[in-house]
Amino acid sequence: MEPELGVATAAPLGPGAPVVAIDVGGTTIKAAALTSDGRLSEPLRVPTPVRGPDSAERVLDVVGQLVGELSATPADAPRAVGLALPGIFDDETGVGHWSENLGWKGVDFSALTARRFALPVALRHDVRAAAYAERRLGAARDAATALVVLIGTGVSAALFIGETTHVARGYAGEIGHAVVVPGGEKCLCGNRGCLEATASAAAVVRRYERLTGAVVPGASAVLALADSGDTAAGQIWESALDALAFGLAHAISLVAPDVIVLGGGVAEAGDTLIRPLQARLEELVRIQPVPRLTRAHFGQDAGLYGSALAARDLLGSEAGA
Repeated sequence: MEPELGVATAAPLGPGAPVVAIDVGGTTIKAAALTSDGRLSEPLRVPTPVRGPDSAERVLDVVGQLVGELSATPADAPRAVGLALPGIFDDETGVGHWSENLGWKGVDFSALTARRFALPVALRHDVRAAAYAERRLGAARDAATALVVLIGTGVSAALFIGETTHVARGYAGEIGHAVVVPGGEKCLCGNRGCLEATASAAAVVRRYERLTGAVVPGASAVLALADSGDTAAGQIWESALDALAFGLAHAISLVAPDVIVLGGGVAEAGDTLIRPLQARLEELVRIQPVPRLTRAHFGQDAGLYGSALAARDLLGSEAGA
């Protein structure tokens, strides 16, 4: 298991208990150790096991290996694990209701992790973990109401009202399955025209490859082609921006957030995403104030930071019990 290139990151988490943070994505599992002085180690990256009836157990096998590898320094041995999981996941009960990408349904991760790991495990939905880091210490820190939207393999969101995350048994935040193009692209959920089927990184790649017959390594390559004048890439990117604007405009009408934080791989486009999206929202939203759009402070490591915070919180709650 090879670490990413780069150096250990100085985290703004401050001194505290050493923990392991793990973020399970649709294609990659990332893991890092948070030391007692608040530094996040170089993240390890391994492929996520392929979907199947036993995928939850196989994911936890990988998690166990990563925890073992990141526990090799006795002087700073972790005292807890923060584990972020994808799909429809209930942070409060630890039940993974459904993950289309990984193929599990109704999995009690709280019971599984208690049985399999000696360390206490704080379980969070992957997007709510990332959003927690942004709310506590990042781009949404000073907002009374914040919507954090991650645009990667899928599209999902987390809503903070004050310090409270809206969970709704794990079903909240699935903005990626809002229909923004009626009758449009087929989505993994079975519907047509979902935001995720039009504007996620996977959708941008899939649509470009289908339109041109070319093979591209990722959404960033499609965006680079659009910037260079490729007509097909420009068409795909503009339609993705339109879909995102419609989805966010509906969210603004419903909850009127003070800020919208954009994270995930597509948000790495920076101003190429934010400026045209902000302009579209200025046109679409006529009653509510249009919130400020900003990139996630923690970038694609937000899930690791949020998981680390959750693990430290768990230790604090156990100490106070």
